[in-house]
Amino acid sequence: MLGGAALAGGVARAATARPNIVVVLMDDLRWDELHCTGHPFALSPNIDRLAAEGVTFRNAFATSPLCSPSRACFLTGQYAHNHGITDNTDRSPASHRLQTVPRTLQASGYETAFIGKWHMGVDDTPRPGFDHWVGFAGQGTYFDPVLNIDGARTKRPGFTTDLLTEYAVDLLKRPRTKPLCLWLPHKAVHPELQQFADGSVSDPNAGEFVPAERHKSLFVGAPVVRRPNAGKAPSGKPALQRKIGNLPPLGPATGTDDETIRNRARMLKAVDEGVGKMRAALESTGQLDNTVFVFTSDEGYFFGEHGLSIERRLAYEESIRIPLIIRYPQRIRGGSHVDAMALGIDVAPTLLEWAETKQAAAMNGRSLVPLIEKRKTPWRSSFLIEYSSDRTMQRMLNMGYSAVRTERWKYIQYTELQGSDELYDLRSDPYEMKNLIAEPSSRGVLESLRADLQQLKQA
Repeated sequence: MLGGAALAGGVARAATARPNIVVVLMDDLRWDELHCTGHPFALSPNIDRLAAEGVTFRNAFATSPLCSPSRACFLTGQYAHNHGITDNTDRSPASHRLQTVPRTLQASGYETAFIGKWHMGVDDTPRPGFDHWVGFAGQGTYFDPVLNIDGARTKRPGFTTDLLTEYAVDLLKRPRTKPLCLWLPHKAVHPELQQFADGSVSDPNAGEFVPAERHKSLFVGAPVVRRPNAGKAPSGKPALQRKIGNLPPLGPATGTDDETIRNRARMLKAVDEGVGKMRAALESTGQLDNTVFVFTSDEGYFFGEHGLSIERRLAYEESIRIPLIIRYPQRIRGGSHVDAMALGIDVAPTLLEWAETKQAAAMNGRSLVPLIEKRKTPWRSSFLIEYSSDRTMQRMLNMGYSAVRTERWKYIQYTELQGSDELYDLRSDPYEMKNLIAEPSSRGVLESLRADLQQLKQA
């Protein structure tokens, strides 16, 4: 059993029952799309309150920036090459075999619930480890979804984000004799896509970002602020500069438009309202301060950086950086920050430590508790990013890669494209606009990063 010391600065650990756990996992939400992380007009007061009462990880990352593998990373604490969910194709059978955190917690005495988007295949049936299940097939839909509720399918009228919140609030208000682990992965803020039987989807570029009717008038005309690498054609990036079929070259005309970005903020508003309702339910039942409340996202998104739009998958910062906020007042000082590199795979071992539950399987992630408690502890100096081409996006054909990121450097090694590797000095080039792979002065650091990458791939 993993132990925990008192927080530095006088916030002591209370002698209470094992905490409830609530995880809200967004889909495709960038790290900078919240008001509390710097967005100029997003309205996220309830999520901001979690940050004010908890800890914000200012350098948090997804290790596989694609929906299915990233969700499995969060659930298992493992890199994708270990848990086996490596792409967005139909991985339904494999996803039934995952040794997830809720499965481990259920075996240790927790009541467990899944409410939301599973998306490791198109199968909507309950997975092992959950006492309560509310899910939908594949990508689902934003309006009037067909929900699988504990094995029985029913069509529910309404906006999916709101419906998931209703189920969560109802569950949180029920009396119980066990601690609860609620895993709520939203469909928002993913675009609405048509899902086919084999797990493939319609052209993501034709997908719509669909807010609730009550939020459609928000942010009209609000100016959209772009990063310096947005609207710029890629340079020194052979993988992105290839000619692929009839696709236009990446540049100012291929980036994300302003209204799409506004619609994402409108979609976030419904999620934020749901966070507020869940918080209120916990408070009204006396459970709030003995609940670990996690808010995060499976990966980021491109807003025209390097000419990219309607996409993630790649190893650039806009895709791999994620929001990560945790509220747990018994162990976390409100309004605190952690700057060390935290990963989505770290959430699982962190939750198990606070739940005083042993890991049921090996994990690549590490508990974030020492960082939260400001203990002097050795920490990672690098991490692995990996993506396997799944052939569903024409622009991404043959774009599989393994990459390593340190605090200063990023090296991207393409597994299917020769002569396309990339190297960036994030200290002098935070927007990844100058590829240093061919620079003679970079040979030493490149050799070191290649060796580091090989070690990480074997972990």
